[in-house]
Amino acid sequence: MHYKLCLMGSLIDHSKSPWIHDQFAKQLKLDVSYIKVKPDVDKFLIAVEEFRKDKGYGFNVTLPFKQEAFKLMTEVSPRAAIAKSVNTVLFRPERALYGDNTDGIGLVNDITQNLNYPLSKKTILIIGAGGAVRGVLHPLLSQFPAKIIIVNRTFAHAQQLVTEFKSYDNVVASHFDDLKNVKVDVVLDGTGFNSPLPVPESLSLSENSLCYDLKYSDNPTSFMKWAKTKASNIIVDGLGMLVAQAAEAFSLWTGQRPNTQSVIKLAKETFYNPSAAHKTVECK
Repeated sequence: MHYKLCLMGSLIDHSKSPWIHDQFAKQLKLDVSYIKVKPDVDKFLIAVEEFRKDKGYGFNVTLPFKQEAFKLMTEVSPRAAIAKSVNTVLFRPERALYGDNTDGIGLVNDITQNLNYPLSKKTILIIGAGGAVRGVLHPLLSQFPAKIIIVNRTFAHAQQLVTEFKSYDNVVASHFDDLKNVKVDVVLDGTGFNSPLPVPESLSLSENSLCYDLKYSDNPTSFMKWAKTKASNIIVDGLGMLVAQAAEAFSLWTGQRPNTQSVIKLAKETFYNPSAAHKTVECK
């Protein structure tokens, strides 16, 4: 069987998703093609229908179409319903569309399985309160952390996110200034910006700390450089999350789950600047 797949989004010229899915297909010996499709901002639905008519089997969605895709779905997974966005779509009979959001489970799987870092009873600081953070918040909560602190340049956005998850009493919003003399175990950067962070110098990290940038780059990001100044024990970017969320999507489409650790290792060898000061944990 041939699986015709694609990534739909705007800023996807440098996306590693086609390469990742090609590695999955080789690993599992499946007939898969995965291309990039860049719809005009106002023609996303047209692009979806054209891909379906062209015998597409499913597709991934990235900015700026995740929320629009969510509204188009006939049915969504529980985690997509909570995130209010979709990044994976499966075509079903009679023009039905099934949507999932694999971002959060991808993050959790990378941290707990590939990095072997348990999140239970950890204090987690999340920088940012946009769609990326909303998509990962519930999967993080499923790991039973002690506390999740959300900070954002616009405090009202962090507070709104906390309100949406008000059934959890361990999720709080904070101002950056209130982080003085606070100690955390995990820091997640969900801002999407590669710029200096307004985090107080007095914020401290636990001895076995993890700093994780949800975005990925061939060179260390500003957040990763900041984490190095704080002597974080583990510093990684979002490459592992990208591969792990792709594996969830691949499994939805094909019914087979690829090994992510070997693909992450190969991706680092293939794409990362060997002279760059990435401080990462080797996958085991």
